[in-house]
Amino acid sequence: MNWNLKSRKCSVARAQAYLGGVAMALLAGVAVAQDCTPKIADDHLIKAGHLVMATSPTLPPMAYADQQGVLKGLRIELGYEIAKRLCLKPEYISTEYATMVPGLQGGRWDMINAGLFVTAERRKILFMIPYENLAISISTSVGASDPITKVDDLAGKTVSTDIGGYAERKIKELNEDFKKRGLAPMNINLFDNYATVYQALRAGQVEAAVSIDPVAKQYQDRGEFTHALSGMYPTPGSLSFGSKDVADAVSEAMKEMNADGTLQTLMGGYGVSIAPGDLAVLGPEG
Repeated sequence: MNWNLKSRKCSVARAQAYLGGVAMALLAGVAVAQDCTPKIADDHLIKAGHLVMATSPTLPPMAYADQQGVLKGLRIELGYEIAKRLCLKPEYISTEYATMVPGLQGGRWDMINAGLFVTAERRKILFMIPYENLAISISTSVGASDPITKVDDLAGKTVSTDIGGYAERKIKELNEDFKKRGLAPMNINLFDNYATVYQALRAGQVEAAVSIDPVAKQYQDRGEFTHALSGMYPTPGSLSFGSKDVADAVSEAMKEMNADGTLQTLMGGYGVSIAPGDLAVLGPEG
């Protein structure tokens, strides 16, 4: 992908404008098998012949809306491919994370495609397929005079990260570890989104930006920053369901993608690794 800070802000703003449950139909470029039999019966679906998915298009490159409002990103492409293999028409609904589980339970969508973390609490009420490793990355200025080559090099540094996310939680936990080990704590600056996290690094306000692997990778691929550390504190993100029948069918499609290499190619292109496991469904009793 090649988009600058201004376009990223526009993408996020456009995505947020759709929040609150506004349906976004998938338009040009989405291949849907027309001559095969759907692999999920209509009585298990919210909308006959469709796979309706909830997403939050506010995290490039995982899921975002471009300047025309078209959904793009790893999770979006993954949903297209799953629907194609199930002989269903893909349909996305953009919403906030807080509405996703209630919406699933209320019959508004078939699948949550937003990388929900697998937790004991969620497994009590959801069927989940862990498939992506969400890991923390550290970005620095290109040619930084004090390079970061290991985690302890962050001690005493001023860093930026997004407020309320996985990265904030883990970097604060790391700070507590530094204090226990007698290392200088980091000075953590929190921002609303990754665009401003990296803007602070660009402006020299911080010495390192804390994000997740695919975000850091795209900035390095554009030559803007050095992807100094990656793969820190990986935790599985999932596809989540209210129906076991839908979850089982999607699991089989994912296993097919893994077997023929499609999954590795798709995720590797975004710098995301596949979570450990066999792409099986984790149920409330699993």
